[in-house]
Amino acid sequence: MAKNEKRVQVTLACEVCKRRNYITTKNKLNDRERIEMKKFCRWDRQHTLHKETR
Repeated sequence: MAKNEKRVQVTLACEVCKRRNYITTKNKLNDRERIEMKKFCRWDRQHTLHKETR
């Protein structure tokens, strides 16, 4: 069975330290824009905004 091409892997980068901390998936049909999430950054030791990178 083939993998679903509607879901793509995206990398999330911290807006404070600019490190790429997380890899997640998103549905590119429903979420056309870049996603933003508040996630824990272990270098800053606090919850910061993480944005999708290319």
